[in-house]
Amino acid sequence: MGNPRESALKIRDMARRHNRLFGDSIPLIASENIMSPLAMEMLLTDFGSRYAEGLPHQRYYQGNQIVDEMEEYATELLRRLFGSRFADPRPISGTVANMGVIYGLTKVGDPITVPDLSGGGHISAAKFGAVGFRGLDASPYPFDPDTMSIDPDGARKLILEKKPKVALFGQSVFLFPAPLKELSDTFQEVGCRVWYDAAHVLGLIAGGKFQDPLREGAEIVSGSTHKTFPGPQHGVVLGQSDETVWKHVQRGLFPGVLSNHHLNTMAALAVTTAEEMEFGRKYASDIVDNAQALAEELHSLGFRVLGEKRGFTESHTIAADVSEMGGGKEVAEKLERCGIILNKNLLPGDQGKKSQDPSGIRIGVQEITRLGMGKSEMKEIASLIHRAITKNVTDREISESAAGLKRQFPEVRYCFGKLHAYEYPEFAKGI
Repeated sequence: MGNPRESALKIRDMARRHNRLFGDSIPLIASENIMSPLAMEMLLTDFGSRYAEGLPHQRYYQGNQIVDEMEEYATELLRRLFGSRFADPRPISGTVANMGVIYGLTKVGDPITVPDLSGGGHISAAKFGAVGFRGLDASPYPFDPDTMSIDPDGARKLILEKKPKVALFGQSVFLFPAPLKELSDTFQEVGCRVWYDAAHVLGLIAGGKFQDPLREGAEIVSGSTHKTFPGPQHGVVLGQSDETVWKHVQRGLFPGVLSNHHLNTMAALAVTTAEEMEFGRKYASDIVDNAQALAEELHSLGFRVLGEKRGFTESHTIAADVSEMGGGKEVAEKLERCGIILNKNLLPGDQGKKSQDPSGIRIGVQEITRLGMGKSEMKEIASLIHRAITKNVTDREISESAAGLKRQFPEVRYCFGKLHAYEYPEFAKGI
């Protein structure tokens, strides 16, 4: 492996190559995004070397005066952006946010209703994820593949039957809003808490382009902050509940699942929240427009894009059944070789299929939208995907075309300041 110095430089070289990889590729992973220059700067500050446990002014460490100031500012920015009574910027990821909510709202053995994995549910809501680790009795909602959404009538029957302590909504393949309004009377009848996992659509909610769960009956909203919300890999919890419930959630976070809460990423989250207040509505609108345009173009080229009856998508995400084109694994790997990066994904009807060999692919447009691409580029990307899979062209030919398109959009948009999106900063000169 070489001496320690050579090993360190080798890791740096890996980072440089990774930057180049994405600089020359079309990034379509629905759970990723790229940060603004000001948010990125926060990751390099001394915040990243420090420790803070607990809430502001109630720390277990000294030297947190400015940390307290920053955390309180981040909390207030989040409250203002989402119109929430409470906000907690401490979770270090979306899954950790979910774990904190689970620990705060439930006890071992409690019943909970959750989105089904085959309907796009997240693994943290599965029996082998955080819900199972807590020992909850989870029952999945029926999913309607025609509407690509939770079936409201089936969900109503399930909630009345199971009488859950908590009803959870939110998915990883999240094309259309969850039926919160339709189920509001049912929630009240059984007296359950309503929790909404907004990991994928947090930025769309901030921009007023998906649904407004806190005004539609959800008491708690959790989320990650690096998908449609274009910030660092971090998490957040928002609350519209009473103070007693909120204190339980905060206790679930700390000392439940957190110690130190990664202060540099929390600072980056605060910066991103301020940028969302300025640019979020336009960004969210452009994301949805691009997703719908790309879905329509793929459909016109013969792809089986799901959700056709409802216009394919109302979010950043597109789901396509490519089982007749080799399946999700083969298509995703082929496109990766062509410089188009997306992921294979289970689809409704894939029960019994292995997650590593599903029928579908999942596509997200939030990152390419943040680089400034619009509807004409969506048409070009659809053509590249179509040619890569169905035409007799080489991987190199497609990858060169993909890189050529990508290089036309080198800067991060919808933010304060400008930055080449995939530049590698030289911090270690002279080594």
